[in-house]
Amino acid sequence: MRAAAALNRGRRALLSPAGVRGTSIEVVWAAAHAALYPMGAIRQRARLHSDRYSLRGLPPLQRGLLLGDVEAAGTPIVLVHGWVDNRSVFTLLRRALQRRGFGRVVTMNYNVLTNDVPRAARRLAALVDELCEETGHEQVHVVGHSMGGLVARYYVQRLGGDARVHTLATLGTPHSGTRAAHLMPGRAVRDLRVGSKVIRELMEPAPGCRTRFVAFWSDLDELVVPKRSAQIEHPDLVARNVFVRGSGHLSLPIDRRVVHEIATTLAYLESDGSTIARGITPITATAPTPRIARRGRADVATEGAG
Repeated sequence: MRAAAALNRGRRALLSPAGVRGTSIEVVWAAAHAALYPMGAIRQRARLHSDRYSLRGLPPLQRGLLLGDVEAAGTPIVLVHGWVDNRSVFTLLRRALQRRGFGRVVTMNYNVLTNDVPRAARRLAALVDELCEETGHEQVHVVGHSMGGLVARYYVQRLGGDARVHTLATLGTPHSGTRAAHLMPGRAVRDLRVGSKVIRELMEPAPGCRTRFVAFWSDLDELVVPKRSAQIEHPDLVARNVFVRGSGHLSLPIDRRVVHEIATTLAYLESDGSTIARGITPITATAPTPRIARRGRADVATEGAG
């Protein structure tokens, strides 16, 4: 009965106007992403030590963030890609964050053939420590797509990364595992399966975890099965789950609603997860009242967790 109900929900989501539009975008972006993929394999040149902020030449939007909160504008943001991917999946998101005024947006590449989730998490830990040392900031924000979200969450919960990561946003990350992982080869993908050692470790108690979480999930995500596995459900974690209607797995990092939510959240966060601007949904220990914000014909629903 449950399988049949899930299948019916999936069929309705796929055949809805938002589903048809989202599927079309997924196909087009997949083709564009394939063309960008070779460029994403090139080593990124990090020149963080030479970053200096100046209002000269900045458009109004960037200037507004820098004038309003230089701490938010300067806090480094690390983007972590998913399985069989590279930094090219963040091409549009990275540019959007920089246009918004965030001055230090860094992407991390890792090879899933030689790195499982714990090993990639240790690489992320080294990168974050380097960023903090070079920039003088004590904390960073992290955005993880798919497996990248698990990598970042493992770093936060199992390697003491909550001292360094202020906010972690995950896009289509199978926090409770995904059945689709049984159909994919490789050592790293085993960590994504329901009941894997990594998933069990992340379900263990995490008292006092200081990182705030925002988890984006979609009814059109073809790689997270069941779809709600992309939500964070943990009693010790302060998290907000954001439902995005009609966006495929690969399209989540380019979805304008997701990009807007990430940029807005990171621009107005206080250290405790509350916000400094009215109308911006906070990430606090008290779950906010579920709401639905309509954007055109597509919906974004927010649910509190933790």
